[in-house]
Amino acid sequence: MRRRSFLVLLLLFIVVVASVFFFGKRCNRVVPDINVDSLFINLNDEIAAKRAKQADKVFTGLNKAGLNGVVLYAEQGQVVYEKAFGWRDLSKRQKDSLRIDDAFQLSSDSKMFTAEAIMLLKAEGKLDYDDDVRKYIPQLPYEGVTIRHLLNHRSGLPRYDALADKHWPDRKKPFSNEAMIKMLAEKKPEPYGTPDGSYFYNNINYALLATVVERASGQHFEEFMRERIFEPLDMSHSYIYSMRNDTLVSLYMPVDAHGHDLFKNGPLKTQNDYLNGVMGDKIMFSTVEDLWKFNQALDKHVLLPDSLQAEAFKPGSPEWKNGENYGFGWRMSKERPGMYFHFGWWKGYRSAIIRDTNKNRFLALLTNTTFNFPPDPLWEFLCDTTIQLPEAEVLPE
Repeated sequence: MRRRSFLVLLLLFIVVVASVFFFGKRCNRVVPDINVDSLFINLNDEIAAKRAKQADKVFTGLNKAGLNGVVLYAEQGQVVYEKAFGWRDLSKRQKDSLRIDDAFQLSSDSKMFTAEAIMLLKAEGKLDYDDDVRKYIPQLPYEGVTIRHLLNHRSGLPRYDALADKHWPDRKKPFSNEAMIKMLAEKKPEPYGTPDGSYFYNNINYALLATVVERASGQHFEEFMRERIFEPLDMSHSYIYSMRNDTLVSLYMPVDAHGHDLFKNGPLKTQNDYLNGVMGDKIMFSTVEDLWKFNQALDKHVLLPDSLQAEAFKPGSPEWKNGENYGFGWRMSKERPGMYFHFGWWKGYRSAIIRDTNKNRFLALLTNTTFNFPPDPLWEFLCDTTIQLPEAEVLPE
């Protein structure tokens, strides 16, 4: 299909040039110079407009079904479509419209950034993937768990949220990464399995990785992320929400685009939660345009060389559970090779980030309600090849 599109463009170009030259000669007119780049750019714009129309049909349909959020779609290195649907705070009578630059909580999609931080430290020689986690967290009462096991969700460790729900005495006080580690050491809950025994998706893995980042780097997790990822990539609207210095849990998080729980009687603004004090597995805020910048950085190997960055997209388990596998902060599917993705849900927010490395496509969808948008329209749109932009030309350096 891509080759056919290129041949059509090439044929059209030849016809235009030949026509101008032939008729110019017959009429003894000066043949004008032709801006070849402009010709191809205009044709690309037409294709992009058609693709944007496809996207708008999909996401307008989802909006009518209940989606409230912001979407960005890019193809062949250019943003084709971005749009905001709905409201920042649905509980207000005077509602403020969502904006493209509004930051949303990424929920579990935060994990790809935590993994990137670990990979940066690996590149600097400050840790190895096969290090025992107790090298950095000696209080952890479990043997044989490595950093790689945490990254690939193969640690067999228990869930920290269940532990906190049972033993944290005051929900008005934030529950932090350090509090989680202390509780694990004191209560020693039974693990779910043995290290590297099987794949089991568990938020504790990436919460512990955030602590590894802190202890290997000597910086607070939120500071490391800002200095080493957000600022270098000009992700100016991205940050890690921190309750490090809070003694009490605020009623709501200080954000513009509030999360909402949906009930039969209507939406209710989601209150802050004591578990929001735990970082690494969730609680990063970002915008669709900042996520696009991160995607471009991955493509261009800005943070890490390709040989190291590629580790993130390798399956971490020998078995493919329900046809899916997990790398370093990214999911992958046998059904869709070359596509790497993550979906997220946490306390009033849902999100989806998808990279298609075969067709050079990218989608970020951030929402601030618990509306469970169906994934099938996203996959169908991303896999649709009826309209494709020509492959972006890679110019020699």
